[in-house]
Amino acid sequence: MNSTVSQFNYGMITPVIAFLMACAGAALGLRCTTRSVRMGAQGRRAPWLTLGAICIGSGIWTMHFIAMIGFTIDGASIRYDRALTFLSLGVAVAVVLLGVFIVGYRGASPFTLGVAGVITGAGVAAMHYIGMNGMKFAGHMTFDPVTVGLSVLIAVTAATAALWAAVSLHTLASAAAASVIMGVAVTGMHYTGMAAMSVHVDAGSRVQGQSSTDLLFSLIPMVGGPIVVLVLAAVIVMFDPDMLVGNEPVQTRPGQEPESASVADTRPTASWPSL
Repeated sequence: MNSTVSQFNYGMITPVIAFLMACAGAALGLRCTTRSVRMGAQGRRAPWLTLGAICIGSGIWTMHFIAMIGFTIDGASIRYDRALTFLSLGVAVAVVLLGVFIVGYRGASPFTLGVAGVITGAGVAAMHYIGMNGMKFAGHMTFDPVTVGLSVLIAVTAATAALWAAVSLHTLASAAAASVIMGVAVTGMHYTGMAAMSVHVDAGSRVQGQSSTDLLFSLIPMVGGPIVVLVLAAVIVMFDPDMLVGNEPVQTRPGQEPESASVADTRPTASWPSL
């Protein structure tokens, strides 16, 4: 039989926190990919791209499961399969890593960006539905294919925009604006995917309801790891002076003489104050 579900068991607390986590992951990821672009052909480009992908993927995944803390099914107790839950995390990070490396090394031409966006967006959507499949209760779920398709389209659009921003926006202000837009898109994709779901609880298995505290404590240990990763990434970014100063590499056009030392010296340099 159909059962009533709630996406907002704690009111607007969970969607707002979920949105902020998506924004934080996107912002950190964009700053890391910005650093990789400034590295040019130097060997440290790959580590910065990897860290950026981990931040974006972890932010998306953490957003999903913080939002799920507010999800309840009337008459059913929910638990989460840990293997599928962590598989969804691995998928999120892996597909973002693939997309970031594609545009990071091959550029953001329309074709390259389109291919990377489709791969990454489809992977993010797969993360969402793998995570939903990891939700266990006495019943089953069905999904409206049209709404599912819309959620995938939103995911692809958000992923394409994120990858474009990762290699195109290099200032703090533009990265902040892009991270908010990406947070809106990713959160919208999540709740669109949730709207596609109908829940059917098995007859005779209804319970009075699950304690919100029990569900909260079952999910917090799983989201704690990615949150720690985001905090560590924030520390790495904060302790990289060039990220704060916003230095850009000196670019010269073909046939253009390099800037003189007097001009180049007027650029801000990143250094720590003497103690």
